[in-house]
Amino acid sequence: MSAARVVATLLAGALFGFGLSYATMIRPEVVLSFLRFQDFGLMLVMGGAVLVVVLAYKLAPRLLARPLLDDHFHVHPSVWSRDTAVGAALFGVGWGLCGVCPGPAIAGLGAGNWSLLWALAGIGLGALVQGLRAK
Repeated sequence: MSAARVVATLLAGALFGFGLSYATMIRPEVVLSFLRFQDFGLMLVMGGAVLVVVLAYKLAPRLLARPLLDDHFHVHPSVWSRDTAVGAALFGVGWGLCGVCPGPAIAGLGAGNWSLLWALAGIGLGALVQGLRAK
């Protein structure tokens, strides 16, 4: 991987983490109030993120001959199966119970919220079990 791609990846990750922190998505109590439809601030954040991604995926290939740091645009087909649906449901239940998503949990560690290590340990354990089960 080139140095430019490494720097771009680090900058994108830092911007993403800052955005999650600024939007208070690193605080499980804020996420839980959003999931209970008591606070709609995160809905604006998530809606804005979806809008940016849709525009980027639709417009970038039309406006650029090739990506800035790659030789061509990649297609990411999605295939739904029973395992995908079960995994999504388990993720949603876990998110709803504790208010923690992997990205914001890692960003929360950067803000000093060490109690998120418990949620990340559970996420890691779930990923390990799924990986072992998939063999």
